[in-house]
Amino acid sequence: MNHDLVCFPFSDLGTETHWQREGELLQRFNHLPPEAQHERPELLKALFAQADEVIISPPLAIARGHLIKLSRKVFINYNAQIAAAPGAPITIGHHTIIAPNVQIQTGTHPVDPTERQKWAYCAKGITIGNNVWIGAGAIICGGVTIGDHSVIGAGSIVTRDVPPCVLVGGNPARVIRELTPPDESTLYALNP
Repeated sequence: MNHDLVCFPFSDLGTETHWQREGELLQRFNHLPPEAQHERPELLKALFAQADEVIISPPLAIARGHLIKLSRKVFINYNAQIAAAPGAPITIGHHTIIAPNVQIQTGTHPVDPTERQKWAYCAKGITIGNNVWIGAGAIICGGVTIGDHSVIGAGSIVTRDVPPCVLVGGNPARVIRELTPPDESTLYALNP
């Protein structure tokens, strides 16, 4: 998928009211007492553009959750940092597993110091396919598409697209080997 670079003044990232509301929801989600765990699904629906049948272990850090779509059966472990930006949304496919301490960041800044002063923020969207496993501490950079059924090794830094059904690892992440494609007709029978 082609993710175009969008650049804009930092002031376009959201209003103070938006940031405050998102912060309040995150604070509530991250500090729910055991007797209030039933509130999690509704908080996730308020935090994200889409979040049905997902499990997220707190603490969670997000920016502009209204631009982040989580498909069914997504599992995100603790200390995830997920940041979208206007014109640079994030989509995570169904049955995807995200290990602890993963960062998914659409944002960047120009390398040229003069350009950096003109634009405070640039970003490219991120698309993560279905049934992907992202290992602990991995970083997914803006503009990346990760193909269905791929595995991102722990600690990897993904700076370019990942094809379907591969294992990648390293910095920058590179294909280590191809994986056997699953039988899609029976793949989700145990976890529909």
